Amino acid sequence: MATATRGRGATVRAAAGRLRWGWLPVVEATVAATVAWMLATRIVGHPQPFFAPAAALIVLGQARGQRIRRAVEVVLGVAAGVLVADLVVQALGPRTTWTVFTVILLTVALAVAVGASSVTVVQAAVSALYLVVVSPPTESLIPFRFVDALIGGAVAVVASQLVDARRPLAPLVAEFRHTFAELADVLDDIATALDDADDQAALAALDRARHADAGVERLRGAVQAAGEALRLNVRRRRHLGRLRSVEGSIRQIDYAVRNVRVLARAAVTFTRGAAPVPADLGGTVRTLAEAVRAAGDALAADLGGQEEVADGHATRADAAALEAVRSAGRLFTAGPGLPLAMIIGQVRATAIDLLRGVGVDDDATVLSRVDAAVTGPER
Repeated sequence: MATATRGRGATVRAAAGRLRWGWLPVVEATVAATVAWMLATRIVGHPQPFFAPAAALIVLGQARGQRIRRAVEVVLGVAAGVLVADLVVQALGPRTTWTVFTVILLTVALAVAVGASSVTVVQAAVSALYLVVVSPPTESLIPFRFVDALIGGAVAVVASQLVDARRPLAPLVAEFRHTFAELADVLDDIATALDDADDQAALAALDRARHADAGVERLRGAVQAAGEALRLNVRRRRHLGRLRSVEGSIRQIDYAVRNVRVLARAAVTFTRGAAPVPADLGGTVRTLAEAVRAAGDALAADLGGQEEVADGHATRADAAALEAVRSAGRLFTAGPGLPLAMIIGQVRATAIDLLRGVGVDDDATVLSRVDAAVTGPER
């Protein structure tokens, strides 16, 4: 009984936590749908504006960065559905089995033939089916459906931009900081596992590393959302060039995440083996974590327009990444075991990706600098 009570309490706390972090989309969708309903009823004068709140909810249900396109698709889908429904009802009559069959077949086939997205296909079919089954189209009602969708889509786009209107890049900056902090924390966990030769801690770090890909996907979504917000904000469109440079950095971040995952897997193998863990190996991985944090700070400051601050963080990231490579190189003794060699290799690879992501050097220069850090100055 006590166990069941604790389980229900944990479920309630988890639900409360999700609401605490996700309250904004709930409020956004509720307000947008209600406003769309009010505009359609009080300004347009439509007595049953089903498609106005429905369109608002459909558009807001899409990820940020895709809402303008989805709003257009919803409007086009409604228009196509209304047209097909009108023609079929005129030919076969309303509310018959053959009418429903024909309307769905023609609407979906037309949408697929023109290469419409799944959102457009569904919206067109639902619009047509609604008019056939619930409210057969008439000359006085057909324009309202299109206008309803237009109102709902427009309200949704406006609502989705209000939160970020003054600082359209702020969510992207926050996502950069979170992604890099998470990746650095994974490296710290790996370092602790190596220091303690703890295979269970290494396994936990590997599990955490496997979830780091989600951060990269969130970053890509945040870039799309920021681009959409900037295109709608005429006064801030000058920042679009800065956003384009970020897209290249994200590719390097993706590579770094993969390298850290391989590093974590090698750490599991190493801590399970009989070979002793070198004393400086954990410190090397921690230095790499410092480079990751500094790189995240540099990219976030650059997005925020703080160029001098960004340069300072980039310098720190550069120095820490090269120091990690240098430290790893000192551990590469003759005939190292495969797990140690893999860890050293992934430290080097991750450092290269960080240098490419935050620096202005080309690939050849980055590789030369990393090689020089490994071998030391020529004598």
